[in-house]
Amino acid sequence: MTEHGAGEPALVDIRSGHEFDTEALERYLDREGLLTGALSVQQFQGGQSNPTFMLQIGEGEQGARYVLRKQPPGKILPSAHRVDREYRVMDALANVPDVPVPAMRTYCDDAAVIGTPFYVMDYVEGRVFNQPTLVDIAREQRAGVYHRMIDTLAALHSVDVEAVGLSDFGRPEGYVERQVALWRKQYDKSTDEPDPAMIALGDWLAEHLPPDSPPTIAHGDFRIGNLLLAPDLSRVRAVLDWELSTLGHPLADLAYACLPYYLPPGQAGLPGLAGLDLAEYGIPAEAELLARYRERRNLARIDDWPVFIAFSLFRIAAILQGVYARAIQGNASNANALEVGRQAGRLAERGWEIARSHD
Repeated sequence: MTEHGAGEPALVDIRSGHEFDTEALERYLDREGLLTGALSVQQFQGGQSNPTFMLQIGEGEQGARYVLRKQPPGKILPSAHRVDREYRVMDALANVPDVPVPAMRTYCDDAAVIGTPFYVMDYVEGRVFNQPTLVDIAREQRAGVYHRMIDTLAALHSVDVEAVGLSDFGRPEGYVERQVALWRKQYDKSTDEPDPAMIALGDWLAEHLPPDSPPTIAHGDFRIGNLLLAPDLSRVRAVLDWELSTLGHPLADLAYACLPYYLPPGQAGLPGLAGLDLAEYGIPAEAELLARYRERRNLARIDDWPVFIAFSLFRIAAILQGVYARAIQGNASNANALEVGRQAGRLAERGWEIARSHD
């Protein structure tokens, strides 16, 4: 494992079950004009979805670093792990200045090369923080990170989808309704013993669907942990993990970004801020972030907020149930997938609690 400082992505040797034919990858990269020296591969430790790898080609100033992201091996749920959609949306956003993404290099849909479809993009140096308390940086820097998160999200939701060629990237009409139906199906396929709270929450959401909004790009997993920040924290250098992106309701993204305010600190995989003295930590209150988002997008108000929070908890519970199922099968992307996947029931309970309090 490489040495890394606070916030720098951790690299490990390729994990058991995620090995692939590196010689076949070398031949492919050579055909694409990307192989300019010897290839070495390590795996990024973070993340629960698509396995991600660092490609080091050559050494020193003559060398180059790329990131390869692929579907996981083994059986996966239908419509999950869509690396083709990740590639497309990031490629489309390449020239949007306020929504930074890595430069895309190549996409390969031929599973015969390394076992599953994959894409290669530029490596972007930066810092990633998975703890919403941001304890690895100075207190006076923390509010700025949260503000940059909200500003980047507002910029994403302001992108003209037709201008960037994504008008057919999804059907924004009925987004929440379709998402609730989708994640109910995905959840049912991931467990033989459904949680009663999850069933009740899904029923409640189906009866409390918010109205549609004008279409925007919805990232689907927008949070501090998916932002690559400049080493001095002055700006967001890249938004990562676009696997769940589509056209949809922007408030679903905003609610997901605000989920830490509803979750306890120290929880495996999904640590939160609930119960903490935010002022002591130098972290803005949720109301401040919502006001900043409204200002950036010129919105008079935000309606149905508890519904979107409950929906976010429902969706992430379904996702984590899938993580748990993959961990049982042995093809999860992260070593702590079993521990993280067990959080699904707790998230369903929290969502059902919010739903009941809203009625």
